[in-house]
Formats: sequence, structure tokens, C-alpha cells
Amino acid sequence: MNEFGLKPSTSNLKELGLGNVANAFWNLTPADLVEETILNGMGVLSDTGAIAVDTGEFTGRSPKDRFVVCDAKTENSVWWGDINIKFSQENYKKLYEKVTSYLQNKDVYVRDAYACADENYRMNIRVVTEYPWSNQFASNMFLRPSQEELKDFNPEWHIINAPGFYANPELDGTRQHNFAIINFTEKCIIIGGTGYTGEIKKGIFSVLNFVLPHERNVLSMHCSANVGKDNDTAVFFGLSGTGKTTLSADENRRLIGDDEHGWADDSVFNFEGGCYAKCIDLTEEKEPQIWNAIKFGAILENINFIDGTSTVDFADKSKTENTRVSYPIHHIDNIAEGSKGPAPKNIFFLTCDAYGVLPPISKLTKGQAMYHFISGYTAKVAGTEAGITEPTTVFSACFGAPFLPLHPTKYAEMLGEKMDKNKVNIWLINTGWSGGSYGVGKRMKLSFTRAMITAALEGKLDNVSYTEHEVFGVQMPDSCENVPTEILHPKNTWSDKSAYDETANQLAAKFIANFEKYASDANQEILNAAPKVNATA
Repeated sequence: MNEFGLKPSTSNLKELGLGNVANAFWNLTPADLVEETILNGMGVLSDTGAIAVDTGEFTGRSPKDRFVVCDAKTENSVWWGDINIKFSQENYKKLYEKVTSYLQNKDVYVRDAYACADENYRMNIRVVTEYPWSNQFASNMFLRPSQEELKDFNPEWHIINAPGFYANPELDGTRQHNFAIINFTEKCIIIGGTGYTGEIKKGIFSVLNFVLPHERNVLSMHCSANVGKDNDTAVFFGLSGTGKTTLSADENRRLIGDDEHGWADDSVFNFEGGCYAKCIDLTEEKEPQIWNAIKFGAILENINFIDGTSTVDFADKSKTENTRVSYPIHHIDNIAEGSKGPAPKNIFFLTCDAYGVLPPISKLTKGQAMYHFISGYTAKVAGTEAGITEPTTVFSACFGAPFLPLHPTKYAEMLGEKMDKNKVNIWLINTGWSGGSYGVGKRMKLSFTRAMITAALEGKLDNVSYTEHEVFGVQMPDSCENVPTEILHPKNTWSDKSAYDETANQLAAKFIANFEKYASDANQEILNAAPKVNATA
């Protein structure tokens, strides 16, 4: 076995069953990996210097093909079901051996990296990939050890990524030929049949969502975070399209990270060393930080170029609407040193409410915070997907259900405990519609949303009067600097008040119906925070 690059001394591939690969390229630089990608005919350079690749058949994650090995460690602790699908120890062992056999006599790329910017929770990871650009993705997205740290690097977890290996469902116990399987006992993730790099990133996120809350008393969070000049941390939760990335990018605040974080006793820390941003319809005006980060070292996935050029056509959706770019976090200006900050003072739950019911900003009690955290609500609008002709509710527990190995109430109760300990304010922000549902009302102006968040961060909402929402029970400020007073109470913006009441009750009923599957595990404080259907002013 020929080996190139910096090879650590404490472990080798033989322990993984990969002792007979053709060449093992260890910890290559981004420049080397870009060159390997081009020489292997797997990518081309864009005019900004970013490498552009196609991930193949899969241009997104495949949640139904994500499995967790069921054994003594996980049987009674994992939240089993459609999200965490059981996989037998026997089938895992056989499939693991098939994957490692497939990689024999092939070149592989080895990346030593780690997750968790707080040294107290650092998790060392060794990633073995079939493709060079998959390895570059791992370099971008995980935290990068120093050259000195690499000399005696000792991995705790392993990822083996083989996009070219296809499982046989009848023999291997998978649903189809692609799979991503987490084994918490062996501390290993195997991925096959898919080139989509997000499976690597979200595999480790799922691991941390089990290990940190279950074993380390750290709340793992699918969120962005930033820190202000007064060293005050803010956290932003939200599903796709709610403004999580946009609203956490603030020229007056330093970015801790845009997607995955842990909340320990006295810190909020980034899990990652990079960003994985959607770039469909990207413009410099809308997302200047992402735009400027797309340079050498970044990886563009599944984009198309403007004909006859190497300039990306960000509006082209012919391959997928999930076009992506990954880049190391240092491609962003104004980042927080060490990718961490103190415990948060303010947390924002972002929702794009296309029904126009929820207030543009409201303050939550502890019980309401836990209830809305478990609910993880937003709404898709007509025209965003085929067949959607009116607003459609979307609920994703803890704003990240696909990545939660534990029951959502575990994370919600931890949130409540940390709220008590740190006296944190939690705000519900509606970046969606005002004055009526989609098609009647108008989308909330970004400038108003930013002004409300700024007012909350600066403590300017601490001493204003509040009014309780008649259905959802949240507290709505009666005034806010730089925001028209009339939009703060959503019912006032509707010309047809009875239509507002009816729509509010319809949305409340959807919340209650969604929560039924969690109710048996929720405490009374959470249950008491449910909206009240038919309670109208």
C-alpha cells in the first residue's frame, strides 16, 4: 500500500479492513484534492475558482435509507420509527465487509478531522472516501486539526464513504441500493450508493444529537448562531425558507456558525468548520457572504453553467432545486474566534407562516418555548411544489426531526432547563405573511423583521407593554422601534376579522393534531402551552 500526505502514527487502515487498497492518500490539501478531482474527470473549475461536481443519482439526502444499528446501546434509548429505522447487527456486519471488500485495490482518500469547537466535547473523526471531492467536502465541513495535532491523531469515530458500491436489498437488509447506516457501538458510519455529500455531514450531526444530550448533558441544536459586540450570543432555529441563514448574517455581529451547534453549561459552540449552503437563485445582493465564499476551496454541487462559459447559472434548476455549495468557515468575513460564544441571551424560532396568523414577533414562556420547539412549524406556500395550491403546514420536531436519535421531548426538556438556568429570552418570529394568508396578504418586510430582532437583542422590548394572543397565548409587544405598530398584532392587519379568527383556529387545530404523537411523553408544562381552538376575541 502506497501512502501519500501526512499519515498519523496511531492508527491505520488495516484496523478498518482496508489494508489492501491500491493507494491511500492521507490529509491531502484542498489544492491536491481539486487536482485529483479534475484528473479523474469528476469536476471542473468555475470562473471563481470553486470546483463544480455532480453528485449523481441523488442530489439530496434519502431519509428512508438512513438506518441505525439496533443493539444493547441503542435498543432502549433511540427513538425508533420512520426517522430512526432499525438495522440488525448481523446485516451491518455483512454489509460492512462488502463495502470494505469493494474498496480493496482502489484508491481511497483519508481525512482526519474533528467535530465540536469546544475542546471539552471534541470528537475526532477519520473519513475514508472513494472520491477525492467527497474528501474535500469533509475537509470543508469538519474542523481541521493542526499539522502538529495530526502527528498523533487518534480517531474516535470513522466514516467509510463508497458512492460506487450498491447494496442488494434482498441480501443486505436495505430498502434499495443506497444507504447510510450509523453504528453507535462500533462508532462507525457506512455510506454507499449515493454521492450526495450531505449524508456525511448529517451522519455526524445525528451522532452528536445522540452522544451530547444522552451522555454529556449538552443540548445539540439545528440552528445558526452569532455573537454581538457585548459578547451576547443569539441562536436562530428555523426550517428551510424561514430566514435562518439570512437573519443570522449581521454585519454588527460575528457568526459562530450557520447550521449545527451545541449548548453546554457556559458556551454555545459550532459543531462544524464550514458551511453547506443552498445556492439556488443565489445573488450577491441577497446573500453577499455566500456569494463571496464561492472561491477556490469551495465545492459547488449539481449546478449548471451559463452556456459557453464557466460562470454558474444559479437560477438553473434542471438538475435539482437543491443546488449546494460547501466551503470552510474562514471563507466568511466577520466570524467569531474559535467558533464559539457564551450561553445565549436570546433564542429566535423562525417560521414562515403563510396563513398570516402568527405575530411578526412574540415572546414565549418556558412551556410555550418547549411546545413550539417540539412542533418546529413553518408553512409552504402555493407554487413552491407541484400540487400545492394553498398554504401547507410543515412540522419538524426541534427544527431538525430527520437527525434526532432521541425522542423530541428529551431535547425540549433540556431547552427548558437551560432557559431556567440562563434566564434566556425565547422569541417566535414570523417571517411569513401579514394582512391575510398567502394570495391575500403580503410577505413581512425583511427590514421590519431585522428591526424586531435588533430590538430584542438590544433589550428594547424588555419594558414595553404586551398583549396575549387570543388563540396561541404568546405575548405580542404593543410597540417596537422602527416597526409600524399596526403590524405587531396580526388580527389588526386583516380586513376580515372573522376570517382571521377562523384561520387562526384552523392553524391551532393543525398544531394540536401534530402534537398528539408526542403528548404521552410530554410533561404538563408543555401540554398546557398548546393553543386554544375556538378561543376568539
